[in-house]
Amino acid sequence: MAENVNIRELNELIASKSNFVNMIRQGMDQTIVGQKHLVNSLLIALLADGHILLEGVPGLAKTLAIKTLANLIDAKFSRIQFTPDLLPADVVGTMIYSIKQERFEVKRGPVFANFVLADEINRAPAKVQSALLEAMQERQVTIGDNTFKLDDPFLVLATQNPIEQEGTYPLPEAQVDRFLMKVVIGYPSKAEESEIIRMNIAPERKQVHALLSPAEIADVRSVVQQVYIDEKIQKYIVDIVFATRFPADYGLNDLTNMVSFGASPRASISMAQAARAEAFLHNRGYVIPEDVRAVCHDVMRHRIGLTYEAEANNIGADEIINEILDKIAVP
Repeated sequence: MAENVNIRELNELIASKSNFVNMIRQGMDQTIVGQKHLVNSLLIALLADGHILLEGVPGLAKTLAIKTLANLIDAKFSRIQFTPDLLPADVVGTMIYSIKQERFEVKRGPVFANFVLADEINRAPAKVQSALLEAMQERQVTIGDNTFKLDDPFLVLATQNPIEQEGTYPLPEAQVDRFLMKVVIGYPSKAEESEIIRMNIAPERKQVHALLSPAEIADVRSVVQQVYIDEKIQKYIVDIVFATRFPADYGLNDLTNMVSFGASPRASISMAQAARAEAFLHNRGYVIPEDVRAVCHDVMRHRIGLTYEAEANNIGADEIINEILDKIAVP
């Protein structure tokens, strides 16, 4: 009974914070047409304090989406265009000699922002990728003898172009695993594309203004961390993750030759965090199986290694996740 009271109190607390979600969604709708899944994923990453790897062809409003989010939260935004000649110092910063001061001074790089767009992250060499991923994981940057904490919130949206693969440096599995979610976005519908044209040829473009502060984000995150996850839901998450590692144990013998390695423990943590954020977005103080299923593909698709046999049969991570979700009993 005490637990029910807590849940009821938590639901009331979340309801009082729900205005936060409505304000962001309305603000995003002013500049972004469609792309509801992208907007929802950005909200989940923001609430769960994670980062997003975004895959989609150019021109799908990836830059506009994160820039709009930064404007709505009165936060600092920076964009890094990853190229083969980029150096780690171009991302995190470096020491430069000041003739006036007669000493070396720190020049901070573009990673010192609340929202960082890492455009075409797979176009830069491993050294540059690891410099950014270290900042993502540790939330700090070391330049010379100085260590600097990064601002909060700190969200990286890294993009990959799925079409052009020539001259790219694919992210190693250990680095990809650091992203909370990998989100795949597609083309807009005909009606949405017509609206995009109307919006872009209008004499005046809509401008968004700050509606929230970074401090308010921290306040809402503390509420998200209180969202209740029952032991049965935790077991459900663990079963899904373990089914990627030992498919035969779950009666998925046909997947044994399709998966070269399963998801890491970080996948379980990420799924729990993302499911909590999904429950919050639906004004609930507790996680239900539908929340787990809603975030499962985005959390897992970049954490499953596929064999040559899977690729030869044109079987992707999403198909494997579908089979697992169909097989694992829902609590």
